[in-house]
Amino acid sequence: MTTAFINRIATAVPQHDVHQAFIDFATGLLPEGTTRKLFRRMARLSGIEHRYSFVNPIPTEDGVWKDVERVYEPGSFPVTARRMKFFESFAPQLARTTLDKLGLTEEERRGITHVIVTSCTGLYAPGLDFEVVDHLGLDTSVERTMIGFMGCYAGINALKSAHHIVRSVPDARVLVLNLELCSLHFQETHELEQVLSFLVFADGCAASLVSAEPRGLAIDSFFALSIPETSHLITWRIGEFGFDMHLSGKVPGEIGGALKQMGSQVTRGADPLAIDLWAVHPGGRSILDAVEKGLALPANALASSRSVLAQYGNMSSATVMFVLQQIIERAQGGQRGCAMSFGPGLTAETMLFHAA
Repeated sequence: MTTAFINRIATAVPQHDVHQAFIDFATGLLPEGTTRKLFRRMARLSGIEHRYSFVNPIPTEDGVWKDVERVYEPGSFPVTARRMKFFESFAPQLARTTLDKLGLTEEERRGITHVIVTSCTGLYAPGLDFEVVDHLGLDTSVERTMIGFMGCYAGINALKSAHHIVRSVPDARVLVLNLELCSLHFQETHELEQVLSFLVFADGCAASLVSAEPRGLAIDSFFALSIPETSHLITWRIGEFGFDMHLSGKVPGEIGGALKQMGSQVTRGADPLAIDLWAVHPGGRSILDAVEKGLALPANALASSRSVLAQYGNMSSATVMFVLQQIIERAQGGQRGCAMSFGPGLTAETMLFHAA
């Protein structure tokens, strides 16, 4: 049976590093005293050093938040329709930058048969799938699939779809684009838990080429691990002032406990210590700590995930592809790997692979 390979991956982020600007702004939203001090402490312990956004913050002497596009003005945060206009304006720019970095040859462009796009932070039609076709000059008969509103694990689901396509049509070449503008949905709130959930999210995009050509990472199998009675812990709904996320602080504990009990299902019976390469979605420092503890992994096993978290934060569906990009660049032939992303359900979408 035909094997699908992730041949290569390219990534890109907007140019504006907003992490410290966000911390300063968010601190001002919270009540003075213990709450602010706790937020500052959590920010220091987050394991994040940089996060990038299409929003361009302007330093001010009085400390009041301002940005070039006037997206977030205190007391006047945009309604959902206006946020979607920002997505329609800025998402294609980031997509084009990422696609150019993928460096497809003319021959490779002519060979693209399928385009898969994931995003849970914005939508419009005709959408990003058409942007990909137009920018690369692909044949207009290319098959297009949009995977929307699945959250952080959609990157694994896109690879799953590409895997099935290549196994069904061995000469297929699938272009996958994962694009998220998470900073588009910041809410004006005085609630610490909600502000902390915004602390980890950022904007980013990944593009990858999947085919039967034996280069890169060979996809072996997939497995979805759903944790019973946890569907309320992560929710993502469209509200009047952007998309409303609920991210419970109980998520890391549930993930760690589930992996401790059912981790052998993820690795298909193999000892986790026999897995050479781990590409775990860095949903936050506590998430990575929970996975490490739940699977009893050595301290350096999630180094690539922690590196992506520090440099970029959580970019939803694109993030695991950033981790896989680091792995594909250093993997040695025959090494075995496991990719894992988490999202609503509460579900872990996992993929076993090996280096070609």
